[in-house]
Amino acid sequence: MPLGTLERSAPSFFRQGPSPLSRLILYSALALFLMVADARFGMTEPLRKAVSTALYPLQWAVLQPVQFAGRGAGYFQSLEAAEQSRDEAQRKMAQLSQRVNQAEDLEQENARLRKLLELRERLTTPAQAAQVIYDTADPYTRRVMIDRGQTAGVELGSPVLDESGVLGQVTRVHPFLSEVTLLIDRDQAIPVMNIRTGARSVAYGDPIAAHGGGIELRFMPGNADVQEGDLLTTSGVDGLYPSGMPVARVIGVERRADSAFARIYCAPLAQMQGARHVMVLKPLTAELPPKPAPAEAAVKRKGRR
Repeated sequence: MPLGTLERSAPSFFRQGPSPLSRLILYSALALFLMVADARFGMTEPLRKAVSTALYPLQWAVLQPVQFAGRGAGYFQSLEAAEQSRDEAQRKMAQLSQRVNQAEDLEQENARLRKLLELRERLTTPAQAAQVIYDTADPYTRRVMIDRGQTAGVELGSPVLDESGVLGQVTRVHPFLSEVTLLIDRDQAIPVMNIRTGARSVAYGDPIAAHGGGIELRFMPGNADVQEGDLLTTSGVDGLYPSGMPVARVIGVERRADSAFARIYCAPLAQMQGARHVMVLKPLTAELPPKPAPAEAAVKRKGRR
């Protein structure tokens, strides 16, 4: 029999040393003693410090990938949070800007409405408020639609004003809407009076004026006493517009030697573009006495003879 196959350990009958149960009890008691001693007296504290110092480089090397990954994730999260904060700030700034614009529009609208109310208190002619809905689709005319019609008592030829002056005249009436022809329309004319001189004339619409639409005094003599800055108001001779309503201001006078008439350009005082709230007046023809019948007129003529 080869020597390598022989059992070198002693038989179990002759084994020496404590039994496994004894060793378990001994080790358990030793562990319990060390725990109590460490908890009460700190006997293993120096050993723990030494082991911790010896293992610190290994711990640091092992933790570096984890910390690097954490810092990278934190960086990208911070970048994403910063971008979200920036987008949120931009959105809030846009909302605040929109609110500021709305507040400015409301402030201007309130100021115009207060001026309209003050103008209505000064008027002796019946008037009602209206709102401009939209401009007409015809590009060759200067007309707008308002939200008052026959059901509201609007009549054909009614003057229309805003807070600054005469805007135009009602030229078409529908049951719930009315069409207003602005003063700058080429087919519109209005009798005016120069406040400084008292001279009366007629102003015609000039939609292709250099300043985007105005009115012009036509058939005025070349030596007429008209100056830049003169205020023009309604004269009231047409039986439609009340007298004394602001219409326009003279901005240019051209006197040419080859013409007997002067060209006088005026800028309307009313807001021809972008008007929202207006005042619709009753035509003065409604307040005039009715015309006499033909028979009565003939009798009066005979009586005068």
